Amino acid sequence: MNNNVVQQQINIELGEKEAEGIYSNLAVINHTPSEFVIDFVRFFPGVPKARVHARIVMTPQHAKSLVRALEENIQKYESTFGEIKLFGDQKTKEFGFKPVVESSAAAKTE
Repeated sequence: MNNNVVQQQINIELGEKEAEGIYSNLAVINHTPSEFVIDFVRFFPGVPKARVHARIVMTPQHAKSLVRALEENIQKYESTFGEIKLFGDQKTKEFGFKPVVESSAAAKTE
């Protein structure tokens, strides 16, 4: 049995507008059985309205691959530059990207 994996090289083109990037400090994530939708929003304190600047739609498999790639890149970043600190109480934070917080009750065993 041959377990060699053939890797395909893909030429990715980055347009001038896309190369500028889009700043986002809030992500709204929804899903259906067949897709994940991630809306990247720019929110400013004191402004009652926020706007979606980009929407990414992907399959559940691609969403899980994205999470794994982000985790791997965060580990590489932290090994080079140190731990990324999260400021403030994440439980009461109303806006921005929110990490998954494990329940303290689930962590306790009696």
